[in-house]
Amino acid sequence: MKYHSFIPTSQVEHGQGMTEYLIIVALIAITGIAVFSFFGQTLRHQMAGISQELSGKKADSDITAAQGTAGEATTNAGKQKNMSDYKSDMGQ
Repeated sequence: MKYHSFIPTSQVEHGQGMTEYLIIVALIAITGIAVFSFFGQTLRHQMAGISQELSGKKADSDITAAQGTAGEATTNAGKQKNMSDYKSDMGQ
């Protein structure tokens, strides 16, 4: 007599949902870090301005700083760079 082992799919995939969830959360976290790193000071100044306004304070200086760093980022984006510029960008 031949016995067939039949395991329902719900038992086989029990831990798969949590693993997929953790991978998605990790990807979202990495993306958030990359966005903050890429946009740098502009995004930080904008977040500071939003925080000031939400707390009921004037955020004129933070808004001005965000506009200044956005202009600086636009200027830097137009420059041609390669690996030889790395040391000069690090301030050394």
